[in-house]
Amino acid sequence: MFFNEDHEYIRDLAKQFAEKEIAPIANDIDKNDEVPQRIYDLMADMGFFGLKIPEAYGGQGMDTRTYVCVMEEICKKSITCSLVMSSCNSLSTAPMLLVGTEEQKQKYIPKIASGEEFMAFGLTEPGAGSDAGSMTTRAVEDGDSYILNGRKTFITGAPFAKNAVIFAKTSPEKGAKGITSFIVDMSLPGVSVGKHEEKMGLRGVATSDIVLEDVRVPKSEIIGEIDKGFTTAMKTLSIGRIGVATQGIGVSQGAMDEAIKYMKDRKQFGQRLADFQALRFMMADNEARLNAARLLVYNAAYMMDMKQDVNKAASMAKYFATESALEIVSKCLQMFGGYGYIKEYPIERMYRDVRVLTLFEGTSQVQQMVIASEILGR
Repeated sequence: MFFNEDHEYIRDLAKQFAEKEIAPIANDIDKNDEVPQRIYDLMADMGFFGLKIPEAYGGQGMDTRTYVCVMEEICKKSITCSLVMSSCNSLSTAPMLLVGTEEQKQKYIPKIASGEEFMAFGLTEPGAGSDAGSMTTRAVEDGDSYILNGRKTFITGAPFAKNAVIFAKTSPEKGAKGITSFIVDMSLPGVSVGKHEEKMGLRGVATSDIVLEDVRVPKSEIIGEIDKGFTTAMKTLSIGRIGVATQGIGVSQGAMDEAIKYMKDRKQFGQRLADFQALRFMMADNEARLNAARLLVYNAAYMMDMKQDVNKAASMAKYFATESALEIVSKCLQMFGGYGYIKEYPIERMYRDVRVLTLFEGTSQVQQMVIASEILGR
């Protein structure tokens, strides 16, 4: 139902790439806190940065299911290596594809799809995370420009971004209904980047604040309509949540693969770990939960490809797949005993990496709010 031969062909290509190029250096990426440029170059050459981007704007013009196939395979080996690719196919480009002008699409998207440039996504603020409507960043009209002041936090790729989608209040008195989205050149006077955040996991892609001090942004860089930016942000996040959900099932499968190999080799009390009934049942629970999560993710991707409303489906996939990933990876680490706590083993890195999935692009509690409002009303 969900996939055809073309999808599986691309999945196989991504699997080969992940096993050959990413798996051998995944722990080094975490240790050195840097993804080698060679990996990005290879991903660009394979068209991964533009999978979902229309061909008219330099992308591959493929569907969401293709994107999910590639993301899942990469995340089995390293979620970190999926971050830039995920952003390029969702947060970086979705606002322009949803409501941007043709000039904006032609100017920015082809360079993102080719991997030449990266565009960050600036919504979260120090005092406005889940409650995005309470942001304090302001944009004040001044002739043919707007003057932006504020601070965005936890911005993936901020230090190396060429541009950023920035959400700011143009009509503060309207709350969430007074937000506008802008494309901000990161080299403009008044734009600076905060310190490199030392994260628990997902090490290898820089995360920093973006600080805006009297930044003059031309009106031509407004995305969509004035005061309609919050709607654009929420629609963009629905797209992004499918990507985060895919990261969840990818790392879960990666942890399962590692645990299964270890359980078949490791012996205690004269038998393999794989022969202990209690451990077998734990892995059976993992397998059932992972497959349920995978079906939710695949269904959301299919619905998006069918042009259906995916708001609830994306939130359900993100909520269940990421919460399940926390449990699955934790149980897999348990199979390793003390060795699971040692950095030599990939499961230790996976355990740290998976923790953030229930936090970014909408916490699990935000997903519950979305799901509840869809079935009970606001």
